[in-house]
This record gives sequence, structure tokens and C-alpha cells, in this order.
Amino acid sequence: MIEPPPTGPPPTGPPAPPFDEPRARALLALACAAAGLPDPAGARLLALGENAVFDLGRPALVAKVGRARELAPRAAREPALALWLAANGVPVVRPHLPEPVTAQGHPVTFWHRLDPALRPARAADLAPLLRTLHRTPPRPAPPAPLPRRELLAPVGRWLRAAEGYLDPADADYLLRRGADRAAALAELVPQLTPGVIHGDALPRNVHVGADGPVLLDLETVADDLREHDLVVLALARDRYGLPAEEYLAFTRAYGWDVREWAGCAVLRGAREIASAAWVAQHVPGSAAAAAEFRRRVASLRDGDRKVRWHAF
Repeated sequence: MIEPPPTGPPPTGPPAPPFDEPRARALLALACAAAGLPDPAGARLLALGENAVFDLGRPALVAKVGRARELAPRAAREPALALWLAANGVPVVRPHLPEPVTAQGHPVTFWHRLDPALRPARAADLAPLLRTLHRTPPRPAPPAPLPRRELLAPVGRWLRAAEGYLDPADADYLLRRGADRAAALAELVPQLTPGVIHGDALPRNVHVGADGPVLLDLETVADDLREHDLVVLALARDRYGLPAEEYLAFTRAYGWDVREWAGCAVLRGAREIASAAWVAQHVPGSAAAAAEFRRRVASLRDGDRKVRWHAF
């Protein structure tokens, strides 16, 4: 069962330092020292979201620094899951170390850097990867029991990360809406057989190299409704401007359009709530994130599905 996001007061104690690039670099330096890797002074920042992702240059590794200490359990699963998926024929990125390094409580994982991409990934590149993943057998068993895809569970954490920067009414609205939607999620009847899913199936989590597409970012691999992996692109079509022809190419390559499923609106709505709350953690210090957060919440309040959301 998917639990509703927490609604209680935030934990007491001194506030955590803001997770920005300087903070992420400091944590990366600690992790590299602990792992016996060279000083990462020249590391190149690739992304700053739930993780700060760095290209270390030499050695040919990529490091992911977890934004929050609460991400440690899923970071601990990810390297072993990558090896398990690869053994089951799923093209995935490979870990450099079998488990994370901890830097002041933040998990840091190290991965072999892939060769340069031949081109940006498209929606159709994701479809065969998901077909392979969704056929992954339950045996041999994964290295640890897979969790459910608790899509709404982080909503409270994301909102608390921006406490004092958000309109409290907006935060309360997302918490209440998320709790209502969590109850509806628990009642969904899937059309596909549940099983292994990626959990955040977007083209940005695919690398197209000389040997074909490879799946990245395996933190949210779970055992749940396969529809989770398909509704992501349905939402991208509706909210983020994914061209209709690209979405059609994806559904044709996968072999099914999740919008035909009776539960699509419920699952899509839950993903919208999570996507709106996700932006909140970027609001401190970012006027663009604050504006995007307000845009998303206002469109949810108004029930306006035509409002375009901007990737952040």
C-alpha cells in the first residue's frame, strides 16, 4: 500500500545546510577521500536534483551525491540492483563500488562513466528498455526485496526543504491532495501484471551509446504497477510539451497506451502532485523554481490541464 505523505510537524533541531553546488562538492571531496579516489577539484557538475551528479574526469567515473540523508536506503540498494538487472539482460549503467560511501550522512555512489552519447535519447528509445525490464523474471531473486513505488511519500520532505520560502497554503494544499490521491492509488486495479519497474521512466534517464540505449538512475526501481513506468510519458505529453508524434512512437514501440487504462487519471494525478512538490526543494535561492512551483500548484488548484509546465 502506498502511504500518504507525512503531514506532521517537521523534525526539530538545527536546519541542514542548503544543498547547493558548493555543499555537494564538499561532500563529494569527503566521499572520494574515503573511497581512495583522487581529489575531485576538477569534477564537472552534470545535474542538481535529488542527487548532485558529477563527472570526475579522471578516473572515468560519475558520482551521485544524495541531497538528503533519507536517500541512504535507496542508494544502498542501487549498485546491487544494477548488477542484478544486468544479469537479467537489462542494459543498465554499472557501479564502480558495490555500496555507497557516506559523507556526513549523505550517500554517495560511484558509477563507470559511459562513452559519449551518440545523440539525445528519445521517447522511443525508452520503450524497448521498459519492455525488457517489464519481462524481468522474479528469479533469480533480486539482491534485496524490492520496495513499492511510494510516489507520494517524499512530498512532505520536499516541502519541508523549502519551509519559509513557500506559501503555507500551497504546501498544505499539496499535502492534503496527496493524502487523498494516496487512498485512491491503493484501490487501483492494474491492467498489466505488476512486477519490476524503473520508477522514473523518462528519456533523460536513458543514454544512447554505440551499443544501444542504456537505463540510468536506478534509485526508484521497485516492485509495483507497470503502469507507473508508462504514465510518466503520458504526463510529459500533457504537461511538458512532449510532441504527440513522439508519444505515439513510444506507445507503438512498447505495444500499449496507458491512457486506455481506467486507472490512468488517478495515477497521472498522483504523478502531477509529486512533480509539483519536487520543485519545492529547489525554491530556496531560486526565483525560477519559486515561479515554477507556483505555476504548477495554481494549475492543479484550477484543474487546468492545459497549463504548460517547464522542466526544472
